Amino acid sequence: MDYLENIQAQMRKGILEFAILALIEETEMYASDILKKLRATELIVVEGTLYPLLSRLKRQELVEYVWKESKSGPPRKYYKLTSKGREALESLKDTWKSLYTSINSLNT
Repeated sequence: MDYLENIQAQMRKGILEFAILALIEETEMYASDILKKLRATELIVVEGTLYPLLSRLKRQELVEYVWKESKSGPPRKYYKLTSKGREALESLKDTWKSLYTSINSLNT
């Protein structure tokens, strides 16, 4: 991987937790649905990246999960934000807006 590709990969990795919190802000989601949405936006491509992030977010008490029965197999974990997660997401949104504004101001 060349230098520029490495920087781009690091930037994507750096915002994955923010992206996951944003995805489940409005509705609880099954992990494979989170993965599909992230893949669609080219933020993540491998399952092995998502599950450790979800575990870390749970340990930090930003997300929790509920078990729901599935029509096509065993029960599934659906992830949702905790109140602490909602507060963290709002803070991350503020940070994102600030960073976006700062970077854009460099181009003027």
